[in-house]
Amino acid sequence: MKKVEYIVFLVVLVLVFLIANYSSFDGWVVKNLGNEEYIQVERVIDGDTVVVNGTSVRMLGLNTPERGEKYYTEAKAYTENLVLNKTIVIERRGKDKYNRDLGYLFYEGENLNAKVVEKGYANYYFPEGPDSYYGVFEKAWEVCVERNENLCEKSLSKCAECIVLHKFGPDENLILYNSCDFNCNLDGWSIKDEGRKTFVFEDFTLKSNYQVEITAKDFNETYVWTNTGDTMFLRDAKGELVLWENY
Repeated sequence: MKKVEYIVFLVVLVLVFLIANYSSFDGWVVKNLGNEEYIQVERVIDGDTVVVNGTSVRMLGLNTPERGEKYYTEAKAYTENLVLNKTIVIERRGKDKYNRDLGYLFYEGENLNAKVVEKGYANYYFPEGPDSYYGVFEKAWEVCVERNENLCEKSLSKCAECIVLHKFGPDENLILYNSCDFNCNLDGWSIKDEGRKTFVFEDFTLKSNYQVEITAKDFNETYVWTNTGDTMFLRDAKGELVLWENY
């Protein structure tokens, strides 16, 4: 057999082998040569942080309650149920200021970060502005609100239908208005951004047809609402959702 014919024969033989074993070969390529990284989660620190190969990974797109806050324990348990003892895919996106890896976690093609939001154990959180997965998380939150569970549970306070958002946005003070014909005691009600910035009303009543303006100073911050997009969550004294708005 001539050299050229021999090379052609080998190429054809390899192609036949690959076609016959395409599914296993394709899986090997994705797993070993693609951008996806298959991992085992060793430990769950809290609802939005896990440990992989001894390194902390902050799950992107969500913000779960801190220790001592409502649903902290439930959020951690839910994330553990999603990721432990499973081979999952991580899509890394750099590091945060605490030197933790940032990433999205997937299992069987499903975005696990978004699942935590959908279940109501986190609000969506994009401090650097929307990325390619933003729509997935926005939809997850809307599903959560529709299901009315956990952090998305709607307030039953009689004043929940009274309080209207009049002003909110980057470089703006937030203004709430009482549209009802009776006064509303807002003691213990809270306003929070997508992150950790929170303002809590103390011994405050919003009179009928009056408004209240909340500034960054009230949050003890130099600024609250980011220029890259943000969400405002207003909750009653029980932590139940009164209203939310984003831009």
